[in-house]
Amino acid sequence: QVQLIESGGGLVQAGGSLKLSCAASGRTFSSYRMAWFRQAPGKEREFVAAIRWTNGYTYYTDSVKGRFTISRDNAKNTVYLQMNSLKPEDTAVYYCADRVAYVADYTNQFNYDYWGQGTQVTVSS
Repeated sequence: QVQLIESGGGLVQAGGSLKLSCAASGRTFSSYRMAWFRQAPGKEREFVAAIRWTNGYTYYTDSVKGRFTISRDNAKNTVYLQMNSLKPEDTAVYYCADRVAYVADYTNQFNYDYWGQGTQVTVSS
């Protein structure tokens, strides 16, 4: 059973930075794609960024382009989300997700097989 453990959340002032980590364990096969989603209070979970495990192709939602960077360390089975120039509207619980096989739509949360428990990111104004 694959387990995803997120870390790195916290409280930061607007304009600050945080780096989230998501470590995968129990995997006996290669992942196809890993992603970060977030869910703010009273809102639906939304796609933030994704990375294809084999070739490192990255994808971002428009609101974080130029501010967030997703990366991975294959040897450590870990994916990262570097978040810069944070805004209060980035406040949410951030979730790591894992997709085993190919699927075209990387923004749909229902296309992911495994999820982490979430880590809180709070940006104060």
